Amino acid sequence: NHAPDGEKEVSRILTRDENFNFRAAHWADLHGLLYKALPEEVFLWGRLYLCFSTSEDKTSVKVEAKVLQTEEIIEINGDWLVAADGCLSSIRKTFLPDLKLRLIEITMNLLHFMIMYSGCCAWRGVLDFSGNGNSESILGIQRAYADPGKCLYFDLNTGSHTGHYELLNKRLNWMWYVHQPEPGQKQLNQLEARADIITWKLFQGNSVTMKVSSDMIENMYQEAEKVWGPELVRVTRETKEPFINIIYDCDPLEQIFWDNVELIGDASHPTTPLGVRSTNMSTLDAAVLGKCIEKWGAENIPSALEEYQRIRVTVTAKQVLHLQRVGRIKQGLALPDRKLFDPMTASAEESEELQKKHMPFFASAPLSVD
Repeated sequence: NHAPDGEKEVSRILTRDENFNFRAAHWADLHGLLYKALPEEVFLWGRLYLCFSTSEDKTSVKVEAKVLQTEEIIEINGDWLVAADGCLSSIRKTFLPDLKLRLIEITMNLLHFMIMYSGCCAWRGVLDFSGNGNSESILGIQRAYADPGKCLYFDLNTGSHTGHYELLNKRLNWMWYVHQPEPGQKQLNQLEARADIITWKLFQGNSVTMKVSSDMIENMYQEAEKVWGPELVRVTRETKEPFINIIYDCDPLEQIFWDNVELIGDASHPTTPLGVRSTNMSTLDAAVLGKCIEKWGAENIPSALEEYQRIRVTVTAKQVLHLQRVGRIKQGLALPDRKLFDPMTASAEESEELQKKHMPFFASAPLSVD
């Protein structure tokens, strides 16, 4: 974690963990590994989920979906439903219709939109430098940061922070978190009244990413030049198709399965990416669910799901609450047990809590109750 100096050059280390055991992968690489590991016939491409229903005896689930090429409505029957439909999960809403994700209104010059309030949104992008490793942007990053490819960097400034790290095959992943002030009660009431309209307009299809116009991107470049060093600004300018990541979170869920319907991944624990943990959490969800089903067998799905819930809710609840706390620290918001955090003046002791190793279950998490 760095704090830029007044000349916009990375100059002061707030905190550094020499033993941070971090590994990064690109989404396309992960998806490719998963796809190749499973029988091709298990994938039903081009089907849009519409709704589901369970049988009266709770032993089967029927899903209705639309075939996108033909507009035909089809039915798919199964023993149980694993709902991996993201932090805006429509299946979760069936069981928890009153669950509130946090709301805020954001205004960034040309960018004006509503998001669920977690305190920030993020510009994101991946710079592919496989064909030009000697570009000025990459050479600049290598000069400004001592360990490219071996380190996860965060640069903290008042009101925002950036993160970047190198992926395999010469790609640089970067994100710029734009923090927002906590809304007052009047703002929250106004946002509550408009939430359904905004959600429908911006987040059709349960997407948490948002394509942006060229004017919005140019505005982002101009804002970046005010707070970030030239090395990071060059990286953003050379990245093809930067996009906005809409960030959600909510307080931990106490229940994540109902009969033979199970929430998994972001659907069961919406959280911010500040701990670079949500994919890790989802992967462990899948591993634990698989072990529980293997243990109990397909004929006893409710017992498998109950054990899965018991194992994972304990872990993910603590992780979500920790990330909420870290988010408040980085945003300079009040906490009862520490003073407001200012990256420009913070000491090493005040910055220590930012280290990822303080995440509950950082080094290991239980895969079973044994």
